[in-house]
Amino acid sequence: MATFESLKWLTRFLEETPGDSEVGGKSRQVPNACWSRVKPSPPPSPELRMWSDEMGLKLGLERPDGRVLGGEMVTAGMDPYSQRYGGHQFGSWANQLGDGRAITLGELQLEDEVVELQLKGAGHTPYSRFADGKAVLRSSLREFLCSEAMQHLGVPTTRALSLVTTGEQVVRDVLYNGNPAPEDGAVVCRVAPSFLRFGSYQIHTANGDHETLQALVSHTLRHHFPNHSAEDDGSRVRWLSHIAEQTAVMISHWMRVGFVHGVMNTDNMSIHGLTIDYGPYGWLEDYNPGWTPNTTDAGRSRYCYGQQPQIGAWNVARLLEAMVPLMDDPELLHDVLEAYTVKFAQLHNTMWANKLGFRNWIEDDEALVRDLNALLQRVETDMTIFFRLLSSIETPSIELLEDAFYDPLTIPKDAWGEWLLRWWERTGQSPNRQTMLENNPKYVLRNWMAQLAIDAAEEGDFSVAEELHTLLKDPYSEQPQFEAMWFQKRPEWARHRVGCSMLSCSS
Repeated sequence: MATFESLKWLTRFLEETPGDSEVGGKSRQVPNACWSRVKPSPPPSPELRMWSDEMGLKLGLERPDGRVLGGEMVTAGMDPYSQRYGGHQFGSWANQLGDGRAITLGELQLEDEVVELQLKGAGHTPYSRFADGKAVLRSSLREFLCSEAMQHLGVPTTRALSLVTTGEQVVRDVLYNGNPAPEDGAVVCRVAPSFLRFGSYQIHTANGDHETLQALVSHTLRHHFPNHSAEDDGSRVRWLSHIAEQTAVMISHWMRVGFVHGVMNTDNMSIHGLTIDYGPYGWLEDYNPGWTPNTTDAGRSRYCYGQQPQIGAWNVARLLEAMVPLMDDPELLHDVLEAYTVKFAQLHNTMWANKLGFRNWIEDDEALVRDLNALLQRVETDMTIFFRLLSSIETPSIELLEDAFYDPLTIPKDAWGEWLLRWWERTGQSPNRQTMLENNPKYVLRNWMAQLAIDAAEEGDFSVAEELHTLLKDPYSEQPQFEAMWFQKRPEWARHRVGCSMLSCSS
């Protein structure tokens, strides 16, 4: 196993794209650039608290102390920087955003791929605006656990390598309601092929900087999409269609497991089709397609569960607008949006067939799924428990599914009995249980579960976080030793608690 000093670090992004001539500095506009060199802010007392053995093995890294991964020191070969990008936030163009609290240590050459290591919460950057670039334990633990949980659910995602507490207090207003308070500071190291986003390209087109846009696209294709090119409109459309389809794959998985991202701004959309930027996310407890975990979005529910496929298409359209200056015939970009729509529809049908144990999808299944969605919303019903129980029942009886309902006395039993009989007949009285069990997880990272880990960690006890880390590495297995504690509906205490039902972009 290696140490940071012995790893093979690359600086391809810095070498091949235009950058900022100033190192670090105050919050400011940085025109005609893709990045700014930045040094992490050394924390007073870094301590490694969470470590992904899987990612450590993949990187060939021994479990270290917290100095490098907490931002205290930069080793030979690293050339830290923060990325500049823009984005649409809640539907409105925000112009320059950038890595306000993220600092990339460098690109790491592995045996068969290159990955980027990035510290989140490591200090101020030119893109921090009015903030300090720090992160708190609460949000860092949520990101660490969710990144790894999503990986094992089979959802495309950035990964987490470590969580380091910094030994300092960071002031945050958890709900942006005028009640700031000090919290424990922390830094997460996250890993991805790159942290390029839709907004990485948007910013240059919006500012009329087509030269930098072209340089960034050339770099992106050379290193991240080597099977594609931008030599003509046809090749550009094929490349962008690939990105659109990978985005559809990601969102179809979100819908399958009941995940709600919470902030689907274009600066939070990975060019690789990876789930990125874990802020006010959540899993559906009650099956309510209109639910969003984000208090900032509570009024409009723009990014609610049921809207995610449509927002994915909207965001792809914004990426296509950014690519217009590179096209000879921009009208051809409509084919890319069509590729997203067709791919998602195909995946959506396959998703429902798998969740319901069908061996194929037929047109008549649309009515069965539509009626199921309506029934799930009639009374408060836990999505994860419902589908997991459905995967195992031996007879179409609503009594076998009662544990999925918050108040069994309100269950519309006649309507459910009718639907279950239709489903049972559709499966030939023999649903494909193996497929159902592989697509309907037993364990997901519900917000109340994450909050219990946070409560304990803030008292210095990371045992709950470690237990969840272990549990969520195998979410489709029964794991009876964890069932009593973690396979249950949202407890009543969590119904209205901050961190469980209410989260902000600071979460």
